[in-house]
Amino acid sequence: MAGGWIYIVTNRPNGTLYTGVTSNIARRAYEHREGLVPGFTKQHDLRRLVFVEFHDHITDAIQRESNVKHWPRAWKIRLILEVNPGWADLYEIINR
Repeated sequence: MAGGWIYIVTNRPNGTLYTGVTSNIARRAYEHREGLVPGFTKQHDLRRLVFVEFHDHITDAIQRESNVKHWPRAWKIRLILEVNPGWADLYEIINR
């Protein structure tokens, strides 16, 4: 069984947040960055990848994403700030 990633994208520090899950974070981040994903993320211009978390099993990543999606906004912001206090775009880091 392959692993998976949960991620959070935004349009700016403390901006609109979107939590997603994928088995290929580099491809998915590119799709968001280029506006190729129709729907909520494209509508709100969510291109900045600010949080990633790997899980050995995609089912664990899916469960974690489901949990995080139901968290209050303050908890999501705290999660981001723990690993990315400057709200840097992690796109370049994951594509090294």
